[in-house]
Amino acid sequence: MSVSLPSDLRPAFKGPFGPIYTDTATLISDLSPPVIAVGDIVTWHLERADFRPHLAVIDGRTERESVAEDIESLVTQRPNQLEITNPPGTITEELITALADGINSDTAATILVDGEEDLAAVPAVILAPTGATVVYGQPGKGMVPIDVTDKQKATFRALLGKMDGNTEQILQLLDKLAAK
Repeated sequence: MSVSLPSDLRPAFKGPFGPIYTDTATLISDLSPPVIAVGDIVTWHLERADFRPHLAVIDGRTERESVAEDIESLVTQRPNQLEITNPPGTITEELITALADGINSDTAATILVDGEEDLAAVPAVILAPTGATVVYGQPGKGMVPIDVTDKQKATFRALLGKMDGNTEQILQLLDKLAAK
């Protein structure tokens, strides 16, 4: 069970969903736990600043290229690793379940994605508790924190509902897992 991003919905994901930060220390001072980091570079910046996100979702790539060895070695040393498969431009049941497990974990966790994690912020916002922060990278610009609010959850549910595939089943799964 999965949904995929149709080409006509791609423009909705081009702009940032929050302010863009280029300074990691300033970003960290504005984050509210639990923090979910989506992307290798974002995770690397946070970890280098001695800030461990509660959950990191990484795929070993940035802008469709493999990350540098020093980035990979730092982000893959994170604790409690779960390996999943999630094809590019897709949100799978496996990704959603792993996100829910990581968010609900008592310790820091890492999801290593074989495929692509670019859309993981969508279900992460829906699953995260109100007040949390989801941070993702805006290619070539910086890091974007999304403060998880009921309004943001509704925005991301609406975007997910416009995707191709099993949207109703995916939304039902998200509702079930978010209620835990």
